[in-house]
Amino acid sequence: MTRVAGIDCGTNSIRLLVADVHPDTGDLIELDRRMTIVRLGQGVDKTGRLAPEALERTFAACRAYAEVIEELGAEKVRFVATSASRDAENRADFVNGVVEILGVEPEVITGDQEAAFSFTGATGELHGDDRRLVVDIGGGSTEFVVGNRHVEAARSVDIGCVRLTERHVRHDPPTAEEAEAIRADVRAALDLAAETVPIDTAETLVGLAGSVTTVAAIALGLPEYDSEKIHHARISAAQVAEVTDRLLASTHAERAAIPVIHPGRVDVIIAGALVLREIVERVGAHEVVVSEHDILDGIALSVA
Repeated sequence: MTRVAGIDCGTNSIRLLVADVHPDTGDLIELDRRMTIVRLGQGVDKTGRLAPEALERTFAACRAYAEVIEELGAEKVRFVATSASRDAENRADFVNGVVEILGVEPEVITGDQEAAFSFTGATGELHGDDRRLVVDIGGGSTEFVVGNRHVEAARSVDIGCVRLTERHVRHDPPTAEEAEAIRADVRAALDLAAETVPIDTAETLVGLAGSVTTVAAIALGLPEYDSEKIHHARISAAQVAEVTDRLLASTHAERAAIPVIHPGRVDVIIAGALVLREIVERVGAHEVVVSEHDILDGIALSVA
């Protein structure tokens, strides 16, 4: 067994997984999994730069993660950075800060690499020969991957809950025009994804990341966030639509009062739910299989 640490730094959150990985079977035994909302992508869509306060929030989380990695004795560490740091002019500041704290250089991966990691992490425990569309809705981008045990096609497009919220939402709750502007962006991105990924051909839709798991937690009526109940839950298309409508009609205070919504997602969950709903409707899925395992698991497996 090899003890590894995988870090996924996205537009909205940074996450850590420390696990023991069997070198032959690829079985993963989780030792520690945690998430911190840092909003690294704050303002990137508008300014093209990582904000100083966003960098400091991210570095603070890295310092905490470094302590966990040292305490658990991980032999190998891989740090993957996604959408926000791909887009930023000053990403060298980010890279240098991470190296100083963790001693490893963050890999600013391509959207296709991000999609492959997501697919590996999400489908490792799923059985059967059905063709799957794995959708990873992030803060700045969304990845679409089609395949079974291996990736057949993948595409990353620049729609995510943070990016779309910053681009279009000026009212609380969003106006009908703002919601429609988000939908229009998602539909255009789906057209783009469909040029290279046959998104309409999969038999099973698998949804990943915080927007999807939060919508699932609301649909399940959970009194608190419970990853064991959410992992591999099946949420119907009707439930996705119902939760999205409920969020669209809610104020910030009303969303904050829903116990399963992380405080860092309260202002962006509406856009995330709209992305999921548009995807479900576009591909004609009857349900979404929700996975708590995603790019982070794929990163950890790649290190062993």
